[in-house]
Amino acid sequence: QVQLVESGGGLGQAGGSLRLSCAASGVIFRLCTMGWYRQAPGKQRELVAAITSGGSTNYADSVKGRFTISRDNAKNTGTLQMNSLNPGDTAVYYCNIKAEWLASYDYWGQGTQVTVSS
Repeated sequence: QVQLVESGGGLGQAGGSLRLSCAASGVIFRLCTMGWYRQAPGKQRELVAAITSGGSTNYADSVKGRFTISRDNAKNTGTLQMNSLNPGDTAVYYCNIKAEWLASYDYWGQGTQVTVSS
């Protein structure tokens, strides 16, 4: 049974920080790219950040310099450190796991709400 569980969301202040975590089970985590996506009301779901099994990272232009993605393969966890928050970061954030060797190996967490007040 594949399970991805996000945590760490909640209320944040503009200029403040939040740290999101993704705990994975039932997946071959070490062979997968782990990513964070977000979806705000009325908007399409978008990639926020991703990290490959080799540690290469990719960020949306809107979060570069503010957010940092990381992973701990020994613990099957991924994190998103969110600094310098602004109200535009308000969204539901989703953890995603994709195999780098099998396209059909693609899983999502249930999402966690992040709300940033001005």
